[in-house]
Amino acid sequence: MFGKVWLVGGGPGDPGLITARAREVLGAADVVLYDSLVAPELLELCPRAELRSVGKRFGSESTPQAEIRDALLEHARKGRRVVRLKGGDPTLFGRACEEVSALAGAGIPFEIVPGVPSPLAAAAYAGIPLTHLELSSSLAIVTGKERSGTEWSSERIRKLGSAVDTVCILMGTHRLEEIAAALVEGGRAPGTPAAIVEWATTPRQRVVVAPLHELPARARAAGIGSPAVVFVGEVVGLRERHRWFDSRPLFGRRVLVPRPEHQAAETARAVRARGAAPVVFPVIELHDPPDPGPFREAMAALDRYAWVLFTSANGVDRSFAELDRLGRDARAFGRARIGAIGPRTAAALTARGLRADVVADEFVGEGLARSLLAADAAGPVLLPRARVAREALPDTLRGAGLQVDVVAAYETRPLGAERAAALAELLAGGRVDTCLFTSTSTVTATMDALGDRALGLLHPLQIACIGPVTERAAAERGLRVDVTARSYTAEGLLDALEERTRADAAARPAPPA
Repeated sequence: MFGKVWLVGGGPGDPGLITARAREVLGAADVVLYDSLVAPELLELCPRAELRSVGKRFGSESTPQAEIRDALLEHARKGRRVVRLKGGDPTLFGRACEEVSALAGAGIPFEIVPGVPSPLAAAAYAGIPLTHLELSSSLAIVTGKERSGTEWSSERIRKLGSAVDTVCILMGTHRLEEIAAALVEGGRAPGTPAAIVEWATTPRQRVVVAPLHELPARARAAGIGSPAVVFVGEVVGLRERHRWFDSRPLFGRRVLVPRPEHQAAETARAVRARGAAPVVFPVIELHDPPDPGPFREAMAALDRYAWVLFTSANGVDRSFAELDRLGRDARAFGRARIGAIGPRTAAALTARGLRADVVADEFVGEGLARSLLAADAAGPVLLPRARVAREALPDTLRGAGLQVDVVAAYETRPLGAERAAALAELLAGGRVDTCLFTSTSTVTATMDALGDRALGLLHPLQIACIGPVTERAAAERGLRVDVTARSYTAEGLLDALEERTRADAAARPAPPA
């Protein structure tokens, strides 16, 4: 029995623009053949799939189309769920018709999952409306690439010079001079506003705007390459008023996220949502503690405790993993009340079916202790946490007369020599300009991994810390901290970074007239 093939549009570059249906299909795929321009984050949505890159980027080496076709047929005939993942929309200059024809001819079931087309997304993210009540009531989308087996001709571009209001050209960077000349020959005014958008919808996006006859030289001077989309028409003149994506404070920043891998994805999404490029490099790994006995015993006897306190989402995850091992669930907490150090930890509890009775007013151990004592806490307290952690919380509670059992739910381990060398190479290569420290453990692990080179490698970066405790840890290791969040969450840290960026921009002297 045959499998099935899905031709899926991966969108224009921003992984957040993937459709819900595409996400569903990728999650169930056995094999994914993907184009080189597909956002790498989309491949993380394919946990069980065999992944194969087939290139398909203009101007670079790609797998021959016949070979891609044969691979689709071969895998489908073996009963597999096969995804052909294309950039943008699969039916817009994506050669989907050739693949569909082969599948239909072989009697193999298929489905087309549309994606956000790159020209529409590039225009939106560049602040260029494709149509406008007064300026543009017609649009043409064409490719600057020659048809297979034929020489490129300017005739079809020339016809668009006076035929439509807005012209969008894909894959035209390599012959921009010829395209601009053809449009002018066809009747378009040389001074018509025009733009080229490179790496649209990503933190690498660059936009060059110029009169049509000057655009090729301006783009060449700026070093614009592919992938890029060209827009010609009066609507381009609205960009300065309509731009939003590349005018945000953190746009284009390259931000190091040294969090554990399972936590980094959420922070990376938050960084990307601000227009910056996250560079995820976990500096610590979570493992079971050397002696898991006390933790397991405590989790098996939760009904002994009046309070269970969580100081991280990691503690929540590890605790529920142990309950699952025991064949139990949230009911194991019985009458125990629950405390959380902050909203992220409280959210992790909510996701598991528990609502925190107390959430710290300040997202540090001292804050949780104050909140707990203000609630007139009594009875024994369980604190499942990292094996090595600050003692402020248990010490404060014990000082108030409470019995506190601290058990190691997990431990963090630093980078090995090979990964530490890779981190040093990343920093030395200037591939990041900002570092987010979201805990004291990330500070310690980063500094320890870099050793004697740490201060020199981190000095050029803007250092941002999630709160005063993390700031102190960084300062004690000799780091200059530029930004400290007032709200001790990843979003709060990015808010503080944006605020500092705006202030720095306002303080810079205006360029000479």
